[in-house]
Amino acid sequence: MAALLAPMEAAADPARFFLGTYLRTTRAVGAALDAGLFEEPGWVTTWDVDFAGLYLDALEAHGRDPASAPEPWREAFGTRAAARPEAHVLLGMNAHINYDLPQSLVRVIPPADFADPAVHAARERDHERIDGVLAGRVADEDAALQAAGSRRTVVDRLAAGLNRGAARVLLRESRRKVWANANALHAARLRGPDALTARVAELERLSAARVADLRRPGPVLLRLAVRGFGVTLPPGGA
Repeated sequence: MAALLAPMEAAADPARFFLGTYLRTTRAVGAALDAGLFEEPGWVTTWDVDFAGLYLDALEAHGRDPASAPEPWREAFGTRAAARPEAHVLLGMNAHINYDLPQSLVRVIPPADFADPAVHAARERDHERIDGVLAGRVADEDAALQAAGSRRTVVDRLAAGLNRGAARVLLRESRRKVWANANALHAARLRGPDALTARVAELERLSAARVADLRRPGPVLLRLAVRGFGVTLPPGGA
C-alpha cells in the first residue's frame, strides 16, 4: 500500500484519499494485534491480508481497465476527482465493507468453523473488535483529511463532532449487516458453487446501488441516517 500511495500522491490521484486512510487503518489493526486485542490473532492476520487483497485487486483492475473492476468499485472509483476527500473515503469504504468484507469472511472461515458454535462465536467477537479499532481512528482520519485539503465551512467544523459520532454508529451498524451477509453467503456455499456465485452477484448489485445512491447530489448524512451504511442480502437465494 505504501508503495502504491507515493506515486498517487505525486500525481494528485484522488484514489490516494481512500488508500491513505486504509493504510493508516491497516497499521492500526497491526498495532491492535501486537497489543493482544484479538482472541485469535493468527486468524485475524490472515483475514486482514485477504480482505485488503480484494481492494488491491479492484484497484489493479481499475488501473488496467476500469470496466473490469467489480461494480461497487466502479461506482466508487468513478467519483469526480474534485469531490471532497471524505467523499472518496466514504464511497471506498462503502464498496469495500459492503461488497468485499462478507466475501473475505467466507473465504477465511471454512464450513467447519461456521458449524462449530464456539469457533463461530469467537470469529464474530474478533470481527466486532475491529469496530473499536475503526472507532479509534475516526478523529485522526478526520484531521488527516483536513490536512489533505478537505474544504470545511464553518457549519462543517461545528458539525465535525456530531459527524464523528455518527460515523462510529454507522460503522457498528454496517458490521452487523456484514456478519449477517457472511452467514448468508456461507449458507449459499453449502448449496454449491452456483448458489454462492448467484448470492455474490446479488451482493454486488446491492452494494453498487448503495454506492451510487451515496454519489447522488444532496444530503449524504441524511441518506445514511435513513437507510444506514450497509446493505442486507434478502432471505433465501438460489
